[in-house]
Amino acid sequence: MTQSLAHIALIVRDYDEAIAWFTTNLRFTLVEDSYQPEQDKRWVVVAPPGAPAGATTILLARASTPEQAGFIGDQAGGRVFLFLQTDDFWRDYRAMMDKGVVFVRPPAEAPYGTVAVFADLYGNLWDLVQYA
Repeated sequence: MTQSLAHIALIVRDYDEAIAWFTTNLRFTLVEDSYQPEQDKRWVVVAPPGAPAGATTILLARASTPEQAGFIGDQAGGRVFLFLQTDDFWRDYRAMMDKGVVFVRPPAEAPYGTVAVFADLYGNLWDLVQYA
């Protein structure tokens, strides 16, 4: 049996502001943005730059209820939620800093590699990591 994660849903306040932030600040690719009339919502998928075909992508899912909206920016209870792996930590760290991405923990060397924690536009925490 072969299985993999296709998408991870990230609850967002607004599709267009999330698309703009991810494509501008993280240089993600907009993979799909299609309207789903039967549910009156959009199917919005983004992927990190250079992600191979079939890699896990992020589904930007607009909150559709007050309960869902309560989780925007806090999908993991304040813990690091997503891990963005890079092949050049310092290149991407500097590019993200230049775009105004807020790092809440500075770069550090660890036995497994170089890592820093940043917040996305809603406050979800991410690791930017280059594994050793």
